[in-house]
Amino acid sequence: MQIPSRTRRELARDFGLSDHLGYPDRFMGLLGRLWHLDNDPLGGWTTTTNSLRNQIERHVIRFPDDWTTEHFFEQLGAFEAPYPRFGHFLEGLASAVVLPDEPVQRRFVELANRHLNPAGAQLSQHGEADGYPQFQLVEHGRGTARRPRNLIFATLGKPDIRFTSALDNDIEVAERDDKVPVYDHPVGKEGLLWKHLLSWWQETRKIPDQEQAARALYSPTEASLPPNSPGLKNLFWHYHHANRDRLNDVPALLPEIWLHWDPKTLRERGAHAMQNLRMDFLMLLPGNRRVVLEVDGMQHYTRNGGTEPDSAKYAATMAGDRTLKFRGYEVFRFGHDELSDRDHAQPLLANFFATLLDCPPGSRVPQSAGG
Repeated sequence: MQIPSRTRRELARDFGLSDHLGYPDRFMGLLGRLWHLDNDPLGGWTTTTNSLRNQIERHVIRFPDDWTTEHFFEQLGAFEAPYPRFGHFLEGLASAVVLPDEPVQRRFVELANRHLNPAGAQLSQHGEADGYPQFQLVEHGRGTARRPRNLIFATLGKPDIRFTSALDNDIEVAERDDKVPVYDHPVGKEGLLWKHLLSWWQETRKIPDQEQAARALYSPTEASLPPNSPGLKNLFWHYHHANRDRLNDVPALLPEIWLHWDPKTLRERGAHAMQNLRMDFLMLLPGNRRVVLEVDGMQHYTRNGGTEPDSAKYAATMAGDRTLKFRGYEVFRFGHDELSDRDHAQPLLANFFATLLDCPPGSRVPQSAGG
């Protein structure tokens, strides 16, 4: 697991040591187990007044306003420390051995996870000891280390793609950009929010008025959904309607997204064809999480116009899902009948999105989301 130096530094800037300094012996015991405190950085391995231990005791314990937490981390070498040591450091800061006060433990864990979650990690509770929660630093088990480069979405058909530089792997969609939207801005640690998508749309379409740009963005993306699939349209409508008062701050819901692309058709490629070329929806969440939403009609598991079951078609869909999951995607499937009636679909979708967006991986579902 990698925790970038930037994540560590931003955590340090947000982290006040006052709670931990209420237990100075326990705090110093943790530092002594993980860091070399008695070496004089100027003179070797002797315990002197210049040792790191004495400096911490003076500038952190006795005079806590002398050093910021960021400077303290700098003196420890925490920003460059290998992952196992830094991970044990965070686990120690969250432990009852150092901080025997459960509400304060949880306050530190909540603060730390605000910075760790976008990096694909979190302090997660793993049991109890002597009545106190124990926390362990774990990966989400979700997300991917790669950043998306070209998001091709809201297309009514297969885009015409060509390489403008095969050596550099630069691609171009050789069609009018109003027909094939391609989001090519960097996706940061927040994921791709609606406000990022809207800003890109305003910039590329040169629309100065934000409300006008929002309408111009929503209409073609909604129109890209198949007209004979009310379930897809209900999901898209519900998400934007339910979040209309905070749309700027929620992840963008990209419809008809191309996850794979092949210049040949499935018929031409035959047995070696890639499955799941285009998915119904994609969301890019914090922590490099890539969430795919699919609404499955009868065509996913039947043939001859839905009159006969097709186990091979269903198996191919499931195989494609496994491939996506191994590549770091989270795949959620809805049955079309679940969403075909808008009134029935709304509470189902409200619970789903509340669980997906409000709960970091591994945490408990709020009662409002869990039902």
